Amino acid sequence: MSLNKNYLEIPGTTIFDADESRKGYHLNQFCMSLMKPENRERFKADQRAYVDEWPMTEDQKQAVLNVDLNRAISLGGNIYFLAKLGATHGKSFQQMAGSMTGMTELEYRDMMIGGGRSVEGNRVVGEDGTAQAQHQPQGRRPEKGAA
Repeated sequence: MSLNKNYLEIPGTTIFDADESRKGYHLNQFCMSLMKPENRERFKADQRAYVDEWPMTEDQKQAVLNVDLNRAISLGGNIYFLAKLGATHGKSFQQMAGSMTGMTELEYRDMMIGGGRSVEGNRVVGEDGTAQAQHQPQGRRPEKGAA
């Protein structure tokens, strides 16, 4: 029996639920491995070789190698685990968040200081607010059931 997940209709938001956790388990474990200095050094020395040690999907590996945080989240990555990847690349959380919205770090900071995004046009998928997929760098999200 599938659950009714009304939260899937929140634009610009991925809820990290049990399904996402299962999908991203190895991706998130990879990110956690970067907490150890020796693993960060191995990763920085040969990123492809290091990610190939992990049983992630090829799409997940490419998201890591491209530091495509939006794609990694769509593949089950949790932002709190992905923060370790950003830190390994010398990025602050604010820089990471800005990159995920198509804004510079300063634009993102100013938006957040100003109260964040307006809820107008962003209550449900299909409206035309700034958090809607058509206004985001990741573009349109895949159709339900698509990989």
